[in-house]
Amino acid sequence: MTVNSGSPGWYLRRLSRMGPREVAGRVGDAVRRRRWRSARPDCPSVTGARFTAVLPAGTIAAVSPDAAKRLIAEADRLMCGHAEYFGVVRDDLADPDWWCDPKTGRRAPWGYAFNVPYRNEDAVGDIKQIWELSRHQYLTVLAAAYAITGDERYAERVAAHLRSWWAANPPLRGVHWISGIELGIRLLSWVWIRRLLDGWPGVAGLFEGNPVALNQIWHHQRWLAAFPSRGSSANNHVIAEAAGQFAAACAFGWFPSSARWRAGALRSLERQLRRNTFDSGLNRELATEYHGLVLELGLAAVAEADAARVPVPASIRLVLLRMTDALAAVVDSRLRPPRQGDADDGHGLVVDGTGTDRWASLLATGDAVFGRLAWWPEVTGTDVRTPLLAALIRPYAKIAAAPVVTRPPSRPGHFADAGLTVLRGPGEIWCRCDGGPHGFLSIAAHAHADALSVEVRHDGVDVLADPGTFCYHGQPEWRRYFRSTLGHNTLQVDGGDQSVSGGPFLWTRHARSRVLTADTSDTSDGGTARWCAEHDGYQRSVHRRRVELATANQELTVVDEVRGPRRDVRLAFHLGPAIAADLAGNRAVLTWTRDGEGRSAVLDLPGQLSWRAHRGETDPPLGWYSAGFGRKEPATTLVGTGFADGTALLGEFTTVLRFHG
Repeated sequence: MTVNSGSPGWYLRRLSRMGPREVAGRVGDAVRRRRWRSARPDCPSVTGARFTAVLPAGTIAAVSPDAAKRLIAEADRLMCGHAEYFGVVRDDLADPDWWCDPKTGRRAPWGYAFNVPYRNEDAVGDIKQIWELSRHQYLTVLAAAYAITGDERYAERVAAHLRSWWAANPPLRGVHWISGIELGIRLLSWVWIRRLLDGWPGVAGLFEGNPVALNQIWHHQRWLAAFPSRGSSANNHVIAEAAGQFAAACAFGWFPSSARWRAGALRSLERQLRRNTFDSGLNRELATEYHGLVLELGLAAVAEADAARVPVPASIRLVLLRMTDALAAVVDSRLRPPRQGDADDGHGLVVDGTGTDRWASLLATGDAVFGRLAWWPEVTGTDVRTPLLAALIRPYAKIAAAPVVTRPPSRPGHFADAGLTVLRGPGEIWCRCDGGPHGFLSIAAHAHADALSVEVRHDGVDVLADPGTFCYHGQPEWRRYFRSTLGHNTLQVDGGDQSVSGGPFLWTRHARSRVLTADTSDTSDGGTARWCAEHDGYQRSVHRRRVELATANQELTVVDEVRGPRRDVRLAFHLGPAIAADLAGNRAVLTWTRDGEGRSAVLDLPGQLSWRAHRGETDPPLGWYSAGFGRKEPATTLVGTGFADGTALLGEFTTVLRFHG
């Protein structure tokens, strides 16, 4: 079934997931939007504005030559007009059309922002393609290149593009005034552009001495104060809104409302960071890339607070500390975190070139700000962002009001509140088991129907892979596939998903999971790590899964059990794109190469099921892997088909994965 996210049925389903307070707030928003259509006040006059939130002396000198080289190479590509966003290669960045979607060739319609049908790709184009460029994170890269080289070409290009954007996007006109997360991230980019261009003779005339810039900054903050994400939508979006507004109110605190905006944004940031984060430190959306986004936004906000000497609640730093420790705990041997839930390549602050490892960068920043623990993995790469943030953020140990916190004495393997468990074995075997909540808030917008799924890597290579996300809007059959139960390494019953979708960012019924066993104790002496969980998503039946990692023989055993009446089942195992598979009966021989060396494994599949290999199929989609948003490639998926009968000893299926060498 195709779900139209703008249809009356969708609105009714969406309304059903809201509480009375959220409904009342949204009614107030609707009234305000109608009133704002005809009432657009001018920015208050500003005199004597000065930008003081500059980088400390010597900061740029701390950037490593390798990181600077990558950054400058990226900046030069941008200067030539070249970039790639979500799988679409662009060569028009020398003079971009801010309203054009390069993927479909469509231009978004002009008009009052809240009347633009941005969910309708036929009318607007791919909205993420349009929005991404206007986050202005490519301009922060150019500004960073100026800060490192002093080459005014970079600064002049930044200035030209900002003036072009401001002229083409007056307040409340067009697609770039629709979504608060876009406004928040854009404000954060502008703060860093101003900071990184400090020293360029034209920077004051571009920002604090420019009435057009002041008008844009003021209207962005007025918008964010009026239309925060609410209730069931208060996920990573509200963090971006609060972080962007807080950063701007600190660095650009030139307006009569700046103190009020700053205080309101800080209250929101403190409350929402706590609400969006489990006590264990993992993000409640259980979508790893959003853990990274929220952590980046939180660190950037604290940097602005410390630069402006604005006190922040101790709980903000504590949440960011726990998020950093949790990230260090879940990454594999190559510093790759789980591929769980939605991922859209969103970043909070970009000042690095292509090839910089995002997760290594966050851990490096965590080391500089919070101090690394003995069990943290080693970070060998370099980046530009870490020395910039570290120059502004006061180290946690030097914060007088910072609470004394007990950090994990050894690497955690089980996060009970998030239901995430990582089993580790020799040969760099890494196995993530999912027994947590379906998602965050009533709509669980970025969740996948992946209860009890496993994700297995060997030395950082995806062996049993989470296929990823690929898309959000405009391609409903692909959106359904990549978030479906069949699209994950778990068991499907009667051809349906464990949780019920009501739209591309809406789930109307959530499977409930519970972890029964999680033994992740040290297995270096040849022991066995164990995990067991179950979920109720199939109503009349219960799916229970047991996973054992025997380290002595590098063997992973997965046992699926269906309790209840006879049901049709499909058991899927998605192989990573680097894995070649030779399937004969119920045995698959897996081969791949890592660092020029051949590797192999054998996958013995349940004999009660009939097994087929699928690769790159489109009707319906099956056998795909998405390495990043907007990109997909064929990969092998093994699907076993049969039936389970929990009353006749036919409901248990055993899979064994044996690694060689």
